[in-house]
This record gives sequence, C-alpha cells and structure tokens, in this order.
Amino acid sequence: METSLYQPVKTFLESFGYEVKGEVGGCDMVGLMDTEPPVVVVCELKLSFNLELILQAVDRGNASDEVWIAARVSAKGRGREADRRYRDLCRRLGIGMLGVSDQGEVSVLVSSVSPMPRTNPKRRTRLIKEHRKRRGDPAVGGSTKIPVMTAYRQQALACAALLVDGPLRPRDLKTAGPNAGAILLANYYGWFERVEKGVYALTDPGRRALQRWPQERVSESPTDAVSTS
Repeated sequence: METSLYQPVKTFLESFGYEVKGEVGGCDMVGLMDTEPPVVVVCELKLSFNLELILQAVDRGNASDEVWIAARVSAKGRGREADRRYRDLCRRLGIGMLGVSDQGEVSVLVSSVSPMPRTNPKRRTRLIKEHRKRRGDPAVGGSTKIPVMTAYRQQALACAALLVDGPLRPRDLKTAGPNAGAILLANYYGWFERVEKGVYALTDPGRRALQRWPQERVSESPTDAVSTS
C-alpha cells in the first residue's frame, strides 16, 4: 500500500529540517520549514512511477515551493525510474523523484532544483494553516477510503470528549479550542444537539466517534456541568 512509503519518506524529508504531516489539503505529504515565509514542500506517493503521479505533482506545484514524487523502485530495475525520458520530464517540470527500496531506504533519483511556479497563494495559505492547526501528525499519507483526521475533526472530537459526562455551554469548552462554539453550532458531523438555548449535549454518533478515535479526557470542575433538569 502507498501508506508503506509514508514513514520512510517522512523521515527523509525531516532530515532536512521539514516538519512533515500526512494528508493535508488533498496532498499525501506536506512539509513546512519554520522560516518566514515558511518553505512548503509537497510529496505525492504511489506504489510505482506513472503518469498519474506526475499529473498530481503538477497540480500541487501552484501551492508549494518544491514538489516531489515518491514510489517503490523495481527490484529488477525495470520500472519507470529507469526510463530516462520519465526522469527528463520530471527535470523539465522541476519535480523531484524519490525511490524507496523494499528495505525502506530512500534515494534521490531526480533533484527538485527548478522552482515550481507559484500561482495560487490562497491554496498555499490553506495548506500552511491546516498543517499548523493539526495536533501532531494524525493522518498517514497515501491513505484512501478512510476519513482524514483534519484539524477541524480534531477540535470536534475534543468538544465531544468534554460532553461525555453531560451537557455544557460553549464557554465551558474553551480547552477544546477557540472555535468550539462555532463547531457546536455548525454540527457538521452530527455529533452534537442543542438541548436548550446555549446548551449542547453529545449524540449517539458522537459517542461512536469517540469509540473510533479515543481522546484524552480533560477533567472539568463539577460546577462546569449544566443541569438540564
């Protein structure tokens, strides 16, 4: 699976000073270097080098400073990584190529030396914001058919965890994040319900979400709980 490439490539990029997180803004991997402005590197993963991988990299180029593609190299040396035309195309587009061996060793096949044209600053800004807002690195790059653990989902889960013991007001959920009130009101996942004006409780889908993604419990003062009787 593509996810098997994530950790080796993440370790490789981190060795150059990037903070790397998976599945950010539709990209398999996004790395930020803590400079001003931050340097953004995007890497797309596939089990083998193909045209689709290059097309994905071209699409990511307008939101990043560097774009890399990474795939498993053929043990017999017959993969696209051995095709000079494929490597030359990556060079012309400014796309770096990383090969990952069966042992997890990462090698640079083509350096990303030509800067990709940056034409979409709004998309670049969204990538940076989402990367910085996430707690840790909760999503493995290359994952498919499973919900992505975005910063918004993390905050919604933090709100749900505080509501396990009973209804609360948005002001009681400050430890979950500054946007707790807006998250409760929007109720995007159907995890919350308003039991009275300004008071919210956890729904059954919310409890099931906490079973799927367990959260560390934050102890609340008994006086913070809201009585609905």
